[in-house]
Amino acid sequence: MRPHRALRSQNALLFTAATLACLTLGSQVEAAQSYTLFESGQVRPLALSPNRNLLFAANTPDGRLEIFYVTPGGLEHISSVSVGLEPVAVAARSNGEVWVVNHLSDSVSVVDVSFPLRPRVVRTLLVGDEPRDIVFAGPGRSRAFITAAHRGQNAPFDPQLTTPGVGRADVWVFNANAVTTDTSLGGTPLTILSFFTDTPRALAVSPDGESVYAAGFQTGNRTTAVHRAIVEEENGMLPPFTNYLGEPQPTTSLIVQHDGAHWIDAAGNPWDDAIMFSLPDKDVFVIDAMANPPAQRPGSAGFFTGVGTVLYNMVVNPANGKVYVSNTEAFNLERFEGPGTFAGSSVRGHLHESRISVLGSGGSVLPRHLNKHIDYSTCCAPVPNAENAKSLATPVDMAVTSDGTKLYVAAFGSSKVGVFQTAQLENDTFTPSLTSQIHVTGGGPSGLALDQPRGRLYVLTRFDNSISIVNTTTKAETAHIALHNPEPESVTRGRALLHDASFSSAHGDSSCASCHVFGDLDSLAWDLGNPDGDTATNPGPFTNINPPFPADTSLKPMKGPMTTQSLRGMANHGPMHWRGDRTGGNEASTAQPDSGAFDERAAFKKFQGGFTNLLGRHAPIPEEDMEAFTDFILQLSYPPNPIRSLDNSLNADQQAGRDHFFREGGAGTFSCNSCHTLDPDGNAGTSEPFPGFFGTDGASIGQENGQSFKIPHLRNMYQKIGMFGMAAVPSLFHPGDNDFKGDQIRGFGFMHDGVMDTLFRFHQAIGFEQSEFSPNGFPPGAPGELLREQAVEYMLAFDTNLAPIVGQQVTLSANNATAAWPRIDLLRQRAEVGECDLVAKLPFLLEETGLLYIGGGQFTTARAAAPPLNDLVLRSLAALTGHPVTYTCVPPGAGVRSGIDRDSDGVLDGDECDAGTDPADPSSH
Repeated sequence: MRPHRALRSQNALLFTAATLACLTLGSQVEAAQSYTLFESGQVRPLALSPNRNLLFAANTPDGRLEIFYVTPGGLEHISSVSVGLEPVAVAARSNGEVWVVNHLSDSVSVVDVSFPLRPRVVRTLLVGDEPRDIVFAGPGRSRAFITAAHRGQNAPFDPQLTTPGVGRADVWVFNANAVTTDTSLGGTPLTILSFFTDTPRALAVSPDGESVYAAGFQTGNRTTAVHRAIVEEENGMLPPFTNYLGEPQPTTSLIVQHDGAHWIDAAGNPWDDAIMFSLPDKDVFVIDAMANPPAQRPGSAGFFTGVGTVLYNMVVNPANGKVYVSNTEAFNLERFEGPGTFAGSSVRGHLHESRISVLGSGGSVLPRHLNKHIDYSTCCAPVPNAENAKSLATPVDMAVTSDGTKLYVAAFGSSKVGVFQTAQLENDTFTPSLTSQIHVTGGGPSGLALDQPRGRLYVLTRFDNSISIVNTTTKAETAHIALHNPEPESVTRGRALLHDASFSSAHGDSSCASCHVFGDLDSLAWDLGNPDGDTATNPGPFTNINPPFPADTSLKPMKGPMTTQSLRGMANHGPMHWRGDRTGGNEASTAQPDSGAFDERAAFKKFQGGFTNLLGRHAPIPEEDMEAFTDFILQLSYPPNPIRSLDNSLNADQQAGRDHFFREGGAGTFSCNSCHTLDPDGNAGTSEPFPGFFGTDGASIGQENGQSFKIPHLRNMYQKIGMFGMAAVPSLFHPGDNDFKGDQIRGFGFMHDGVMDTLFRFHQAIGFEQSEFSPNGFPPGAPGELLREQAVEYMLAFDTNLAPIVGQQVTLSANNATAAWPRIDLLRQRAEVGECDLVAKLPFLLEETGLLYIGGGQFTTARAAAPPLNDLVLRSLAALTGHPVTYTCVPPGAGVRSGIDRDSDGVLDGDECDAGTDPADPSSH
């Protein structure tokens, strides 16, 4: 990358400002662990300027926007500018302005690129939790539409997390012409639209700019589960009732799906009386972008149903206006993993289908399976094989030619770009073929930008954080350009093993990420027991609360439905899977921090069986690959909790809930914390690189739910909101509201099988009330009801590995000092107590200047010889020079890299600029 060269006058001015503040030289800030892995899914990471002279790329791991000149020979990198954490989408509003969506920072950076050699952030918009995409539409394309979850500390509303019938997908709309002069803290939206689906992801715009399409992300497929007690009462378990050895198996819940008329199980039996809600499965919504303010179009013209289970991206055909939605469809009604010999059924090798759904007039939805060539009746040929070679897995970003005749789709799980004639795609007459596919090096193509006049397609490859240039005529890759990447080699080496379907499965269309979407959830339950499997032994450890629930140390192979668990935050949390059946406890004695059942590396390696029994690979992956996968996955972290206040405090109800969570009634009694251990310092000071227990220390509990289960962590309860309505189970729960609740957005809620609709219902379980066994339980009557509600409020705001302030940012300009100063004070306060590292960036003369907060109101600069800079002086620079200053709280340990030493080579960025070396190249100085 081209180094930035600074003027001597800039150095002198910064020295002068520091001297006037009567500052002394601060101590050198030591580098620490500088990178935190979040694995945020990119949505729209590439964009061309309208005149096609510039290419913009989201450098997700580095928190930057990279800018390239588009030249006759290819791409020339000319500049880079810091934005927020985990940028995932880029949109060029004009040749001189680019907007960047920052997933972890809950923000959008407005970047002035009118002088592309010296880009600068001029505004930071603060939006809802985990924004993902952005488009411009409406009058003169002057309105910005941004997707975000219906929650987050920047949202000016109550998310109503415990209220039925509330949409969980938001689109924030801004007047793009007014944001840079707005005097508010983070921008004033024209409106915030909420839609009746779960967290949103992709956006698209009609050719005339009058309609915006907004898609949910994990929108489901009208499946849910019937409680095991009801299944038992109705004698409704489906055969087989034993494994292949004739050993009886436990009664479990049962997955059912709505077929348009009834809730039916895998055998076609109806369960209508057992489901107390409906799932309308609204997937894509249509916004009138011209209305004042913009609003969802009324009636059936305002949504599409049945588009897919997990929706990744959308694009509109500029010629006929049809919308293409890349998605996968899940087949979780089918039961079991393994060969299917004894039971006659298995999802092995056929968990999902990769599709593009075509949305047309009148609400029509035409799903097109991209891998029609696969013969799912057979499995599992050694890889590589001819069938595998033609498969396209995990379709994400798309691009369409200006005449609407050709579509390109990035197959994230196949390291290829698929090429389709749109007429054949719409009519389902295409034939999968290697001649209609483009292989790209690097792997994980996640973003496309079509440069049709030059006959080029630019492809961002996420596995190695690079950009490939493809000749669209020859379908050949002509160049591969690396972006600066702060990820350690263990991350870049292991990432492909999560996502690469061509390596993971014989058919070439399934990977671990098919269900663990971007390392997280798919919001579904799957019955992945194996009737051809044997009973195993659960070595524990079990909690001392077990006497009422004697531990069942047998792990029966037919375990019943289990919701997909996140792969985030598994380090330091012991055995894996809901039952803790992935464990090292049978091979070594168990002791904290990392022996036996507490050896997370040994536990994760037990997932080798998933490649053969579930994904349909012919053999386990090589041991060195499993080792690399383990290295990667145990670094994956949870984001900060978006429900908890930014100052990490609890409101009155949350605090009351926390007090109850830790309350014990005396010897021999227990609290919530007795099982769901919260200890942010758990195993700190040991060899454990990710200390802390966040709802579990890895222990299990006895047959409280028909089987023994590992006590689960509680860091992501807020993600499971949206299913309200549950049939009465009087044998397990005190009387509650069991009325029919109407339309809901999710089919799975809490507990291992997702049958629990709310956390309040969980707290109504028999045994949680005050009793001789539990004198600190919920009291009877109204006081108990209130305390249950308060316990729910606390659990939704539960601690995670990172404080809520991490990722938060604000841009101070000459216009918004009154609103911004208190937020800057807050960022400083949280940095001073160690919850984050605070960095500041400002455009100053010919370079972006970085600073790192070192406490006491002082920032150290990116030049070793320069004295610290007082924060008041820094703030005054925004007013005196007209250059905005952006403050960002980054994870603890990331401040040096993010603020003053980008390539972590020990030579500060400013010193490298002065020397003419590259701050993004550790070998250049």
